[in-house]
Amino acid sequence: MLDLTTIRSELGSHYDLEPSLELAERMADIHARMGRVMPWPDWAIHAPYVAAINKLKKERGAVVLAHNYMTPQIYHGISDVVGDSLALAIAATKVEAEVIVQCGVHFMAETSKILNPQKTVLMPDMAAGCSLAESITAEGIAEMRARYPGAPVVSYVNTTAEVKAASDICCTSANAAQIVAAMDSDTVIMTPDKWLAQNVANKVPQKRIVWWDGACIVHEQFTAQDLRDFRDWNPGLKIIAHPECPPDVVAEADYAGSTANIQGWVETERPKQVMLVTECSMASNISDANPEVEFLGPCNMCPYMQKITLEKVLWSLHTMTGVVEVDPKVADRARLAVQRMIDLSQRLAA
Repeated sequence: MLDLTTIRSELGSHYDLEPSLELAERMADIHARMGRVMPWPDWAIHAPYVAAINKLKKERGAVVLAHNYMTPQIYHGISDVVGDSLALAIAATKVEAEVIVQCGVHFMAETSKILNPQKTVLMPDMAAGCSLAESITAEGIAEMRARYPGAPVVSYVNTTAEVKAASDICCTSANAAQIVAAMDSDTVIMTPDKWLAQNVANKVPQKRIVWWDGACIVHEQFTAQDLRDFRDWNPGLKIIAHPECPPDVVAEADYAGSTANIQGWVETERPKQVMLVTECSMASNISDANPEVEFLGPCNMCPYMQKITLEKVLWSLHTMTGVVEVDPKVADRARLAVQRMIDLSQRLAA
């Protein structure tokens, strides 16, 4: 566990991190990307960290890859690439920088390391895990293979390197249905998200999909009644759900898709009022780009994503700690599963 008292003392001796309205004003262009959700007093607190990190990135030759669930000050303030799991996986294969700072959760950092074995991948907080990744092991994959002989294993990217290495191909919420439909088997094993698997099964009825009993602690909390209640309170409301939600929630929504697809839908449709049934930071990060759209709750915070802070990013870059390592033999097998996903996704999109 990170000792925040020591971190703050050490960082304070190297960087001017006191809140500064003057600096906030000088960095008003960055604040403009999140002004709708970031009050000036808060920006005055964050701006010194953003300035220090962006300067240190240049000195270290580093890039920041940030998931759509990162807080606005990370998403808009320090990120070089933002996106969903698929976009970040593809970006990781293209970055030229020798240092990658992964602002997301641990499996994302592992994926970047798998795809860039010669690069340094930093994870600002190693405790930023994932309920899905923790729900399945390589032994679980073997159990499913024994139960359904010959069926290919499609594993969500929200898994450890060991699970990816034991799988045939990976998928994300953006491409899961296409990946499953492309498998040369009537039966397909999906791990570890049971709700994603069931939602894919509804979209790919020609396949018999069997699944592991895992779920996201954020998305499984939503209920169809939540959505119906909000419709009653806000007539005309448009609801968008993430496919990690239970099927009855997805069925109640106007649209379901990955975080990248959710963003695309909002920007294309421009609804008057919309509710994003996913992690809270998603709405905050796209709010200023869609000023005519009113974003309504509910939402749930991911406790793992929230572990990544500007302070921890600065510490990781300052000390070059939080280095992610993956056993080369595991990485080689996992890389095959991830690269198959990327290659197949790009072929299907062509």
